[in-house]
Amino acid sequence: MSTDISKRYPTDLTDAQWNIIRPFFVLPSGGRPKTTDLRSIVNAVLYQAKTGCQWRMLPHDFPPEGTVRDYFHKFKRAKLLEQINEALRKQVRVQEGREEEPSLGIIDSQSVKAARTAGERGYDAGKKNQGN
Repeated sequence: MSTDISKRYPTDLTDAQWNIIRPFFVLPSGGRPKTTDLRSIVNAVLYQAKTGCQWRMLPHDFPPEGTVRDYFHKFKRAKLLEQINEALRKQVRVQEGREEEPSLGIIDSQSVKAARTAGERGYDAGKKNQGN
């Protein structure tokens, strides 16, 4: 698939988006040469995640569902999606003129209160009473 494809679905990556995350999808080589376009795999995964459809219900213009599912599980085992999310978060922070890593954490008082009273009975902050 060429890099100037038009978006078929709202979940498809634009060229700019694909160019940002493409480096993450360099998978170790070995065995037969890969013939499947990784961008179409990622588009299929994004489509499935957004629509919640079953793998076998992916539209036929995506690669076969078994191929897409297998790649998804490879990505998941390699924690690739978390790595992409982390890198994009850092990039956005830098573009906003902030440090890559947050320097402050906030714990709201209700969370602390609930943690302190946790036991057999919880604390309902909305009702301000003990639960059963």
